[in-house]
Amino acid sequence: MGIFFQKAVTLTIKRVICISLLGLFSSTGLASTKSTHIAEVQLQPFEAVYYAYKWDDNLGSAKVSLEALSPGLYSLTYQSKLSKFFLTDKRFEHSIFTVDGDTLTPQEYNYSRTGTGSDKALKVRFNAGPPAIIDIDNDGEQMQLPWQNELDNQLYRLDLTVRLAQGVKELDYQFINYRGQQKHYGMQVHGVEKLTLPYGDIDAIKVEIERDSGSRVTYAWFAPELNYQMVRLQQFKDGEEQGDLRLKAYAPM
Repeated sequence: MGIFFQKAVTLTIKRVICISLLGLFSSTGLASTKSTHIAEVQLQPFEAVYYAYKWDDNLGSAKVSLEALSPGLYSLTYQSKLSKFFLTDKRFEHSIFTVDGDTLTPQEYNYSRTGTGSDKALKVRFNAGPPAIIDIDNDGEQMQLPWQNELDNQLYRLDLTVRLAQGVKELDYQFINYRGQQKHYGMQVHGVEKLTLPYGDIDAIKVEIERDSGSRVTYAWFAPELNYQMVRLQQFKDGEEQGDLRLKAYAPM
């Protein structure tokens, strides 16, 4: 019984982190269906703090920060710490990307996971070439992929905030996930809902994140009054909630 419970709790933590903001608040390398003038929107540096829940049980917190390093160069950082009894999970993601006119381009992406179970580290470098190549170091295993405008595991979400501000209703993104794999997500806007969060009551645009595999369903909410930043992320698998991230605090920097 004890071993079974430990495995169940470990899976609970892993599934919540899988939602992990998956990196949340990102930027973009323009992998969607409509061009956008990023300079007109203006990337606003910020810091956001979230609580992570499953079945309304608070498992920990996550923090996302967007920072301007120099003109046209940005840093996006995600860090989380979740725990349940004696089990822990800490995750860190860091993206460096550039903005040039209407194009956001990933430069570097780093991911690490520590805590109960196996640790993991991933490093990704996006090299413009020619030829355009993605260099991946996955726990010491080296590989290369041709770069075809994919984003990293964080950056497509900031692009999503820009597109929502433009009124776009459908989007598609190609990106490299935290496992070093090529992934595709579709985005479908469902409308506006009023949410009650640790941050307070807020109106937010509900977006369904459509995956190629049908077992998981993910919803994200973005608040126009907070520069269209994400305020909630909830994921289900086979109808069962895997995790729920809810905004606690937000501050422009």
